[in-house]
Amino acid sequence: MPSFRSLDVETCLGRLRVKVGGSGPALMFWPSLLMSASMWDAQADYFGERFQVVLVDPPGHGDSEALRGTFSFEQCAQCVVQILDALNIERTHYVGNSWGGMIGGTFVALYPDRVGAAVLMNCTGSAANLRQKIEYAVFIRLVRTLGGIPPRLSFLPVRAFVGPTTECERPHVIEAIRKAMTRVDGRSVHWAIRSVVPNRPDQLGLLGTIRTPVLVLAGAEDRTFPVEETRAMATAIPGAEFRVVDGLAHLAGLEAPAMVNQIVDDFLARTQLASA
Repeated sequence: MPSFRSLDVETCLGRLRVKVGGSGPALMFWPSLLMSASMWDAQADYFGERFQVVLVDPPGHGDSEALRGTFSFEQCAQCVVQILDALNIERTHYVGNSWGGMIGGTFVALYPDRVGAAVLMNCTGSAANLRQKIEYAVFIRLVRTLGGIPPRLSFLPVRAFVGPTTECERPHVIEAIRKAMTRVDGRSVHWAIRSVVPNRPDQLGLLGTIRTPVLVLAGAEDRTFPVEETRAMATAIPGAEFRVVDGLAHLAGLEAPAMVNQIVDDFLARTQLASA
């Protein structure tokens, strides 16, 4: 694995911790809610020999500054640009999961000159439905009241993030999720959950303006965003590729890193050839 350096970048949503390593074209990764940049360790190892890999601890997560209020998706996209500017990177390929995928859609739509190609995993372009708003309203209150996610409640994110295959065959993934939950600052993260779930905008119209090469990836066992919801996002993006991967759920890159790395690598190779 190439050596990575950590730095703090001042953004419109506070100080964000960023890890950078490798050399070549830039490739940025933004994780899911409740997860940090470490979700992408396997991707950093794989791509770091050929790309300048940028791993982001998103607002209120990991070693980034705590959040003090809600935010918009446009502000998150602006954070991506501010990170690129701080690193003197003109253009980057982008990979995002869940929240990271939604923000990727916003970023690609608003800043087409700053992105090469994008892979958006396990995400949606639609506003939260009533069920999600009710379920997450309860979860937000718990997280804020308890100041985090205690071990006795770790089954809630585990249930949301994994499917039957991972439950049966990938105990290390469940352990990684539980470990990540021990780092959650509930008084900070609850603002992110509120912004990304009940306050989430419908972006389908905005996504229709995208002209960048995009691959939308769905886990067939995703309990958070069922395949049809992710398919609707892909359909809204002109020319987007859509792929459903059997045996994976909401954290595809963590559940099957070798498979996902190859899918991303193949897509980036094809888009680079097409633009050559």
